Amino acid sequence: MLSQQTLSKFTLLGSLYLSQFMPFWFLFQALPVLLRQQGMSLGGIGLLPLITIAITLKFLWSPLIDRYSYARWGHYRFWIIFCQLWVVVFTIVCSLLNLETQLPFILLGLALIGTGCASQDIATDALAVRLLAPQERGVGNVVQGVGGAMGRMIGGGGMLILLSRWGWRTSLLSLAAMMVVALIPVLIYREPHRETVAHAFGPRGYFKIFLNFLQQPGMGLWLWVLGLYAAAHNLSATMFTPLLVDSGLSTAEIGSLLGVFGTGMSILGTLSAGVFISMLGRKGTLLMASAIALVGILFYFLPTFGFTQLPVLYCIVSFAFFSLGMVGTTAFTIMMDKSRPEIAGTDYTLQTSLISIGSVLSAAVSGVLAAAVGYRGVFILSGILGLVCFLLIAKGLNLSVQKQP
Repeated sequence: MLSQQTLSKFTLLGSLYLSQFMPFWFLFQALPVLLRQQGMSLGGIGLLPLITIAITLKFLWSPLIDRYSYARWGHYRFWIIFCQLWVVVFTIVCSLLNLETQLPFILLGLALIGTGCASQDIATDALAVRLLAPQERGVGNVVQGVGGAMGRMIGGGGMLILLSRWGWRTSLLSLAAMMVVALIPVLIYREPHRETVAHAFGPRGYFKIFLNFLQQPGMGLWLWVLGLYAAAHNLSATMFTPLLVDSGLSTAEIGSLLGVFGTGMSILGTLSAGVFISMLGRKGTLLMASAIALVGILFYFLPTFGFTQLPVLYCIVSFAFFSLGMVGTTAFTIMMDKSRPEIAGTDYTLQTSLISIGSVLSAAVSGVLAAAVGYRGVFILSGILGLVCFLLIAKGLNLSVQKQP
C-alpha cells in the first residue's frame, strides 16, 4: 500500500506532467495534421518541429533555474507556475490570430509557447528527481508517463477532434482553460526549502557542470542510446502522420487513431514498464522495449504497400505507441538515476535535450527524405537506427544510481 505522502507526490507529479504535455503535443501532433490539410508541403511539415527549438536548447539555461528563483513561492514551484501562466497567455494570443492570413505570427507565438513548455519541463523534472527516492522512481515514471500520455490525448488527438468541430479560436481557448485548471494542485503544494547551489553559476563553473556530467562512467554510451532511439522513432513517426492524410483519413479519424487509441496504447506500455522494471530491472526492460519498438518501425511499411484498412492501421499504432510508452518510462527512470539531486534540473535536462536534438533533427530531415526517396526510404533508415540502438543497449550500460542529498 502507498503511504499518504507517496500518494500525494504521485498526484502532484501526474498533474504537472498532464498540464505540461497538453501544449507540447498540440505542437507536435495536432498542428502538422492541420497544416497538411491547409496544403503545407512535406518539407514544410518536417521543419515544423523547429518552432520548438527551445525544447532542444533548454539545457543552456537549466543552471539558471537550478540557481535562481523566488524563494517565497518555493524554488521549482515558482518556475512551474510562472512558465505555465506564460504558456496560457501565448495560447490565448495565438487563438486570436487568423490561421490563413497571420501564420508567421502564429508560428512565432507557438515558438514562445514551446519556450515556456521547455522551461517548465526543467523545473518539473528537477522537482521529480528530488521528490522521488530511487525505489519510487519506477512507479513515479509510470505516473509521469500516464500524465504525459493523457496530455498527449488531450493536446494531440483531442485537439484534432476539437479543431474539426469548433475551429481554431475556440479550440485553443479551451486548451488554455484546461491548463489554468491544471495549475490548482501546484498552487496548493508547498515545496520544502532548498539550499541555493553556489557553484551553479559563473562562466567557469557553468561549463564545468556540463563537463562533470559528461565524464561520469558509462555516460557516453547512454547518451548515444538516447539520441539514436529519439532519431529512429521520430524519423518514422513524423512521416506516418502525413502518410495517413495522403491515404485519405479524415482529421477525426487521425485524431481517434493517434491521439486516443495511440495514447491508450502508450499508457499500457507505460504501466507494463513499471511492472517489468521491478521484475527484470532497468536494462532488461529497456532491451525488451527497444525490440518491440523495432518491430513497430517495421510495421510502418504496411501502408506504403496499400494496407491502409483501419484494422491494419490500429495494429501498427498498437506496436509503435506501446513501445513508445515502455521505452520512455524505462529511459526516464534511468535518467533520474543518472542525475545529481543537487543540480537535478541541469543533469536531467541535458539528457532530455539530447532526446530533443535527435527528435528535432530527424523530424526536420524526414520530410526532405520522404520527398527524395519516398516514405519507404524513410522507414528503412529509421529501422537501421533502431537496430543500432538495440545493439548498443545489449552491449552494456552503467546504471548506477545517484545518492540523494
